[in-house]
Amino acid sequence: MLIQQLINGLNLGSIYALIALGYTMVYGIAKMLNFAHGDVIMVGGFTMLVTLTALGASLGANPILLTGAAVLASVAVCTVLGVLIEKIAYKPLRNASPLTVLITAIGVSYFLQSLSLLIFGSNARRVNDFFHLGNIALGDVSISGNTVLTLAVTVLIMIGLTLFIRKTKTGRAMLAVSEDKGAAELMGVNVNRTISVTFAIGSALAAVASILYLASFNSYVDPYMGSLPGIKAFVAAVLGGIGSVPGAMIGGILLGLIETITKAYISTNIADAIVFSVLIIVLLVRPTGLLGKKRMEKV
Repeated sequence: MLIQQLINGLNLGSIYALIALGYTMVYGIAKMLNFAHGDVIMVGGFTMLVTLTALGASLGANPILLTGAAVLASVAVCTVLGVLIEKIAYKPLRNASPLTVLITAIGVSYFLQSLSLLIFGSNARRVNDFFHLGNIALGDVSISGNTVLTLAVTVLIMIGLTLFIRKTKTGRAMLAVSEDKGAAELMGVNVNRTISVTFAIGSALAAVASILYLASFNSYVDPYMGSLPGIKAFVAAVLGGIGSVPGAMIGGILLGLIETITKAYISTNIADAIVFSVLIIVLLVRPTGLLGKKRMEKV
């Protein structure tokens, strides 16, 4: 039982980690909290639903092509949406106060939710099973294929993102902007383009997280499906050290394990309360998180 719950916790934590990566990258480079990030997850879910429904008649005989098209469409739409949000809502506020940017992010979140309500209504809609993966039996423990897929995708994305940041010109530009935006601009780094690329990558990761979340835990989409996972992923980012890519991964895994173990052995009714109490404890004991670093602010 314990091993089964640990596996479930790793599965859920991997999804939180993917979402938290978007939070931590945007904060680390643009120094802002994009609270509309959770609603990008919702957009990815509805894109999956629309694509599967629209192409089901023509590609229904080939589920691999249908699933592939839906996944690509979801990632593409969320990536474009992330860039548009940055260009329209956040770029004009580049030199504004953090409170102004925070209020704008909340406004963008409500706008996306209201728009989806107008288009799709308030009723939850079922997304047909698109990953038909069986179970793997290891003794008395049964591991679903979706869990294996989620863990594998998360590890590959983590490795790929780390290599991208360390080895590519764009990744080094991200590091430079995160350290000192002004100095990076003086050295020839295109700050605006770097921030746009950051939003694009974070939104693409949100789409992947949405797909894996629908496949593993919740096959229904509604205008508010990304709100709670998005907030929990923010807690994971703070726990790991917001601004730290490895910290987002560690924080997501730990939070998934805490939530799953709480639901299994304590109570499902207080699981969310315990998850959010983690945020309070971290802010009181170690505000920088597990892997976060203190930064000296020049006046």
